[in-house]
Amino acid sequence: MTDTPKRTPLYDLHVELGGKMVDFAGWEMPVQYPMGIMGEHKHCREKAALFDVSHMGQVILKGDNIGEKLEAICPQAYASLKEGKARYGFFTNEDGGIMDDLIVSNAGDHFFVVVNASMRHQDIPHMAANLDGVEVIEIFDRALVAVQGPKAEDVVGELCPAARGLTFMETTVADINGVECRISLFFFKQKTAYEISIPEDQADAVARAFLAHDDCEPAGLGARDSLRLEAGLCLYGNDIDQTTSPIEASLNWAIQKRRKEEGGFPGADRIQRELAEGAAKKLVGIKPEGRAPARQHVEIQCAEGNTIGEITSGSFGPTVGGPVAMGYVAKGHGEVGEKVNLIIRGKAQPAEIVSLPFVQQNYKR
Repeated sequence: MTDTPKRTPLYDLHVELGGKMVDFAGWEMPVQYPMGIMGEHKHCREKAALFDVSHMGQVILKGDNIGEKLEAICPQAYASLKEGKARYGFFTNEDGGIMDDLIVSNAGDHFFVVVNASMRHQDIPHMAANLDGVEVIEIFDRALVAVQGPKAEDVVGELCPAARGLTFMETTVADINGVECRISLFFFKQKTAYEISIPEDQADAVARAFLAHDDCEPAGLGARDSLRLEAGLCLYGNDIDQTTSPIEASLNWAIQKRRKEEGGFPGADRIQRELAEGAAKKLVGIKPEGRAPARQHVEIQCAEGNTIGEITSGSFGPTVGGPVAMGYVAKGHGEVGEKVNLIIRGKAQPAEIVSLPFVQQNYKR
């Protein structure tokens, strides 16, 4: 017997808008609306799109020295995270693998953490077990939406002037149509990207208010993933997992200098060694020739015909106008411009290693 998928506070709105609902990480979520994945992707690139991300885990941390304590389980410099600021990070295991990636915000009297839906069953107990003296509170009574795109500031700012004052990786609490919400400006999939935590009983009204703006349309998981891939961002479970190190995944930028030098987090020996000597493999962008997309687990071969890695994410890139992919290749490979072959349905398809992202982002700073 399988568990019935959970529903977010916006489920009825998705159905009303014609959302095609699928089971994703145990939640009924819209994969697309009548506009279609291509249309939603294009609209987000040109104007703004509303995504329901309420399936993700929202967590409050209360206690003393939370930032310092997080540094014992994450390689990020959270002790120096200023109030009103947010930082991308990840939990690492003793082998230096990534347990999950997350966003941590310093909300003043507490820290606010957002974790992936598929890993919340792991992450909340992990924090509870390892953050001594910190109260770990999973929030179940709030929705979470993202408004993304070049017109997102207008869509959110017309209802909430305080949102216009936010800069890259900042967070605040402000009213939207009289409802107190947490509003954050992150660097996700497409240009300006607001993430808004809303009391569940007001989520439908706030979402409808955003969608009432001429430039804002609903978008589903399909467009979210194609935007993510074009931006060259890792998806947990595909591009990063318990065996992948941050250095292999080209996430060196997410570990601050002090932490790289001091260590003191799980897997520090491996991560510091890979920083010094290089990793055994690395994540790269791959542009297949032709129109056939290369999906996860497709074999990557070098020009000489030897296996050098595999695809971890692949799809059609609507903005690129052709297939795009990411994958890991062995040390000694991965230079931009290197020609490779992808083994798709038993046949070698030519491709080229390219720089990430596939589409240049324009984050509001």
